[in-house]
Amino acid sequence: MKVNHYERVDSQPVDMEGASGCSVRWLVSESDGAPNFAMRQFEVAPGGFTPRHSHPYEHEVFVLAGHGIVIEGEKEHALNEGDVVFVKPDEIHQFRNVGKEPMKFLCLVPNSATNKNVTVAPECGTE
Repeated sequence: MKVNHYERVDSQPVDMEGASGCSVRWLVSESDGAPNFAMRQFEVAPGGFTPRHSHPYEHEVFVLAGHGIVIEGEKEHALNEGDVVFVKPDEIHQFRNVGKEPMKFLCLVPNSATNKNVTVAPECGTE
């Protein structure tokens, strides 16, 4: 069993093309002995965003704090504390903080996603 406070886990910048103002903490992963899923906690600064991207695996998101939007293809959905998001495999998506405080969310992905390709999509109007 692993018991740990999330703030004791190192926060790392999201170092992907198209990301701005994002950090991630790998709270539970395969290296902890988790056989199926990884749990990550993201923090997106006001005005920050994840890359507009897709990948061949699902993920589940739970918004812990803040306000933002999740972009599904070209459609925007408002996000607030307590909201839940299911992102299907290969679905183009992006998380953006539109609030004045950091947006924090949990993101769960299958361990089989490790080393799988992530495709960064061109920004709207630049294709």
